[in-house]
Amino acid sequence: MANDRAAARVLCLDGDGRVLLMRWKDTVSGLVFWEPPGGGIDPGETPLDAARRELAEETGLPGDAVLDHWTPVERDFTWLGVHYVKVEPFYLARFDGRPEVTPSALTAEESDTYQGFGWFTRAELAALSDPVQPPHLADVMKRLTAAAGDAPPSCSGWG
Repeated sequence: MANDRAAARVLCLDGDGRVLLMRWKDTVSGLVFWEPPGGGIDPGETPLDAARRELAEETGLPGDAVLDHWTPVERDFTWLGVHYVKVEPFYLARFDGRPEVTPSALTAEESDTYQGFGWFTRAELAALSDPVQPPHLADVMKRLTAAAGDAPPSCSGWG
């Protein structure tokens, strides 16, 4: 049976239009993959509040950088032996330059599975040897930056 635990994610763009991804290793399946920062929505928390909290916890980046617009993303994946089928809100955050990522507030589970992070262009994403989740991340970025309406030149590589 699939689990539909509510979650929210953040696509972070640096000043050069690179997207931040976290590298994780599923300790049950052994699968290694890249995914935007994010995680579960706590009881009483809005998706936007969860996205901002998760960004700060997983990266040390300021949660208030997360913009208040999102796009729904269908997800179908297995993590630590649990199958998830759900729709998650993906938010956008923009940063000048390339901010320092300091994942110092990871949960115990995250600390056991965290493998690092990277900032990637669209072309670099396509060249990664480990899978990217969701697989259509470039399309998600295109939808988010189009929804922003005032996308700066640094977003142009995603259109």
